[in-house]
Amino acid sequence: MSISTFVPRRTTIALAAAALIGIGAVGTFRLGHAQNAPVAPPVATAVTSTPAGLPDLASIAKRYGPAVVNISVSGMRKVSMNGGDSDDSEDDGDAGNSGSANSAAPPSGEYKDFLRRFQQQFGGLPPGMPPGTRVPMRGEGSGFIVQSDGVILTNAHVVRGAQEVVVKLTDRREFRAKVVGADPKTDIAVLKIDAKDLPTVMLAPAGQTPQVGEWVLAIGSPFGFENTATAGVISATGRSLHDESAVPFIQTDVAVNPGNSGGPLFNTRGEVVGINSQIYSRSGGYQGLSFAIPIDVAQHIERQILASGKVRHARLGVAVQDVNQTLAESFKLPKPAGALVANVDPNSPAAKAGIEAGDVVLAVNGTPIVGSADLPALVGLALPGDKVALQLWRQGAERTVNATLADAKPTHTATADPDTNATPRGRLGLALRPLQPQEKRESGIASGLLIEGVSGPSERAGLQAGDVLLAINGKAIDSITEARDAAAKSDKAAALLVQRGEMKIYVPVRLG
Repeated sequence: MSISTFVPRRTTIALAAAALIGIGAVGTFRLGHAQNAPVAPPVATAVTSTPAGLPDLASIAKRYGPAVVNISVSGMRKVSMNGGDSDDSEDDGDAGNSGSANSAAPPSGEYKDFLRRFQQQFGGLPPGMPPGTRVPMRGEGSGFIVQSDGVILTNAHVVRGAQEVVVKLTDRREFRAKVVGADPKTDIAVLKIDAKDLPTVMLAPAGQTPQVGEWVLAIGSPFGFENTATAGVISATGRSLHDESAVPFIQTDVAVNPGNSGGPLFNTRGEVVGINSQIYSRSGGYQGLSFAIPIDVAQHIERQILASGKVRHARLGVAVQDVNQTLAESFKLPKPAGALVANVDPNSPAAKAGIEAGDVVLAVNGTPIVGSADLPALVGLALPGDKVALQLWRQGAERTVNATLADAKPTHTATADPDTNATPRGRLGLALRPLQPQEKRESGIASGLLIEGVSGPSERAGLQAGDVLLAINGKAIDSITEARDAAAKSDKAAALLVQRGEMKIYVPVRLG
């Protein structure tokens, strides 16, 4: 799947997944050799252990790599000619298509023109196709197994809009997954597959904060290359990205790219400390800045989804902005820090607590607010009904007020809606007719059925009107009755041999 993107100050950000490695002391080495010392010939030896002071990442990858999965999604979406989807959604990102990007701001006219040309050239809207046309959507991402009975964590943007989600294990087994629920606000989704005794990862203990400079290892499927391991260090923690998310991101320099989204970030003890989610990039690819969702946040969301299928976030009811040096001097603050309250919603928890426009929130329950984005991140991860103590700066002095948080709009389960515009045509979702004698002569095809329309499973599999169906599960098909009977005898999937132009290809179709 593609990595999610955000656009701070109109800088494109591509979503990606990162990997953690462990901490280790770096040894000091001196270059050169003693004068007149004999030089021994080089001897080829096998590496049996890691150099002193370096983390043993190979053991982590070997032990926990089998618990990292590849996620493939497919479905249909409406595409407009303005450079994006026409479906309404809380999240502007694609469902993990490699190379797609999410944006926190509307694309510029130049960017829209680029997207329009890209769509027309690479499978979007061909010239003359009306806006709102539904086109197949596919993508790939990563995830990891947290319970041996098939519970998997990944990013919400990986499965957004998907009508079919397929999880592939490292032993090549594939399972159709159910999206138990997803939360766009934190970009966390929970999947479930019907399997037992699966390998699982080990999660970092609650409250264990990763340290800057600590080695981390990421495992995922960048560009579809499954179980790829990359390493780096933690660059910062508690990073706010100003993209309206409620996440204090872990920043790393681990190489992550589209397809890494949803994969785990390990520390040197083999514990998952984060879920790779985003990269900051001007090019759309890795440029040294990767962001992971802390595992504490993911577990908080996972527990709610597994319990009720939805996620609840708390609400304070204020609009805030950063405090710069000039504002700090104006309000006589000792330093430029905190969240300046620009507006208070009537009848909100903030209004009832007596918070006023012009107050500066310095801390919540003792946790300092450094930038304005820290406040919504802390509040968003609390639960409705929680009581919080807010340390304020008002008219040159500190004071503390207490507020009872309200309920923000709940995020319900993100299972995909069926394609309401599709008209099912049998179990395969195909409209078929026999080839006419003239068509057989012109195409050189002796037998087969012309596909006149596709919907449902065949549409998601990528079949197209104009393809010629030649065989199902290795049995030649020359009549609609034969096709119907072959589909009825198929279990969970059918292999359709089709001819498209001069090329014959097998298309696997999942039947549910």
